[in-house]
Amino acid sequence: MTTELASKFQDPTRGVYFIGTTPPKLSTEEDKLQEISAKLLGRLSELEYDGMIVYDIQDESSRIAKPRPFPFMETHDPRAWSKRLSKLSERPVITYKSVAARSKAEFSNWLDEAWNVYGIRDLVLVGAPSSDGQISLPLPQAYEALENAPQPFNLGGVTIAERHAKKGDEHKRLLKKSESGCDFFVSQAVYNPQATIDLISQYARSCKEQDITPKRIILTFTPCGSTKTLEFMEWLGISVPDATKHRILDAKKPLEESIRICRAALEQIIETALPLGVPLGLNIESLTNRKEEIDASIRLYKLLKATLDLKLAEQQIK
Repeated sequence: MTTELASKFQDPTRGVYFIGTTPPKLSTEEDKLQEISAKLLGRLSELEYDGMIVYDIQDESSRIAKPRPFPFMETHDPRAWSKRLSKLSERPVITYKSVAARSKAEFSNWLDEAWNVYGIRDLVLVGAPSSDGQISLPLPQAYEALENAPQPFNLGGVTIAERHAKKGDEHKRLLKKSESGCDFFVSQAVYNPQATIDLISQYARSCKEQDITPKRIILTFTPCGSTKTLEFMEWLGISVPDATKHRILDAKKPLEESIRICRAALEQIIETALPLGVPLGLNIESLTNRKEEIDASIRLYKLLKATLDLKLAEQQIK
């Protein structure tokens, strides 16, 4: 079975476009859930988009010694939020799943429920935030369990360009994850385009050497309008060069400056990726629930989608 998204991903002449979101905190009551989902989709009603991405938020304090700038709060089940959003928007939703804390049997049961109860068809599996702490199910074993599962999920993986900048081997991870069944990748938020360019370039070279077609890379972008948001981005492991930080924080309108920075970053990445045959997509998110940043994420979405669409159209007439 090919999902609606899987067939779109296979067309390299088009971009794919997503809005990233997180489930509301666990204490949110049903009437409030209805209000939040209606408000979110109201904001998106004027946009053309292929679907949404729902994250599985974990307490990642084991990954970093610094305190979390925004407190961690447990959320509603991402599967339930995905089902709600998919039903209301009549669009597919990619659901993230953090696998480390479950046994293989629990994970298999989770997959069964995801498919049969929640209608999940598109999935991204995420490993442990760090090697510290107990890992019940390493990511490679989760991929094995998924391969042996009866449900034909459209599977994606996470890619972190910052890891490539440090270790130089992220392209190998992409190839290995592809062998494990991943058909697309979603990046961490981009504020250091050179790290992403280096990764895509190395990945494309490796694909060419092995005579395989590169998988689609969905680039995540997020606006940043305050010191607190910037601190949170860095806490999450997003690489923000010092000059970029200063540009944002010293600007009269930090949010607008961050949008300009994101657009310039996307244009640089496009110039590398498209000639190398690496298909791209976009995922735009707001990392906070500040109204200004949520509104800015909508403006950012429109601008970046127009940018990628234009570059793809230009490529068709060459």
